[in-house]
Amino acid sequence: MEDKKVSRRKFMRDGAIVAAGVAVGLGAKTASGAADNTSKILNYNPNMEYRRQGKTNLMVSAVCLGGHSSSNQEQRNEIVSRAIDIGINYIDACTKGEVIRDAKALEGRRDKMYLALSHCGKETREEEYRTAKKLLGSLDEVLQASGQEYTDLWRITCFEPGGRHTFNTACEMVEALETAKKQGKARFVGFSTHDRRWIKFMIEYFPQIDCVCFPFTTMSKRAQTDSVFEALKKQDVGAFGIKPFAAGSLFAKDRKTNFERARLAIRYILNSNTVIPIPGMNNIEYVDNVAKAVMERRELDVKETAELDIANRQALAKLPKNYQWLKNWQYV
Repeated sequence: MEDKKVSRRKFMRDGAIVAAGVAVGLGAKTASGAADNTSKILNYNPNMEYRRQGKTNLMVSAVCLGGHSSSNQEQRNEIVSRAIDIGINYIDACTKGEVIRDAKALEGRRDKMYLALSHCGKETREEEYRTAKKLLGSLDEVLQASGQEYTDLWRITCFEPGGRHTFNTACEMVEALETAKKQGKARFVGFSTHDRRWIKFMIEYFPQIDCVCFPFTTMSKRAQTDSVFEALKKQDVGAFGIKPFAAGSLFAKDRKTNFERARLAIRYILNSNTVIPIPGMNNIEYVDNVAKAVMERRELDVKETAELDIANRQALAKLPKNYQWLKNWQYV
């Protein structure tokens, strides 16, 4: 019975590979001119940079809005408004509460931003939600709760070490993602994990994956050999980077220093040309600071590099116990 199940999925996978190959070939020309035709960029602002996000062919703002925030609904509405003002066009919401909050913040202006979601409490990290049927039910629940008919990107939250998932769980997850896309409930699909090797395996084995989400900080660099970014490029998969400020460990007590370090972090990540960072922002000043970082030159000078090195050493020394794993993300 198990062999038949895998064989059926292998048949589905092989068919998808052919379709994906054709799609990438057809989409490449369209994407190459997308940056020049700004009318096709959602919420375009000439002071914001936009980057093609893999096979989605979406032109996404170089910095996006993360879901984690200590703000209430009124404050979040203001943050989203300011993000729209500066040309940010993508929000990543990871929990049911974040999705409801951000959908409400976008009422009347849903056409200004892409909204990605995960219902992380009812996805593959929980044993009960490791079948396509249960995952699709979880998606329906969060869409209904937030008053949405679809999401721009459904990115399922997986185990941090994604390799702990069985192959069959991976197949069930991809089946759910593919079904949601066919049903019009998700325009694009992907997953988040903290496991480089598993990311590489998943995007190479399942061409249905459009985007992935994983940690990338100011301490992260492209690995010299076997980098996940080579696989991402080859498979034309988009990448979003979480924890750009190392879960807040990059910051000191001084407000001015924190704003400077935040800009250095954004510039460093953008200059690495690897991921699109999605920092959490607690007020409009944080949003304005990100806008300032995008406007500044990318490459850090000698003095700025030294300042960031000091900040990185301090961040490593004070990482909370539940974020010690970030030390393993220095080479990606």
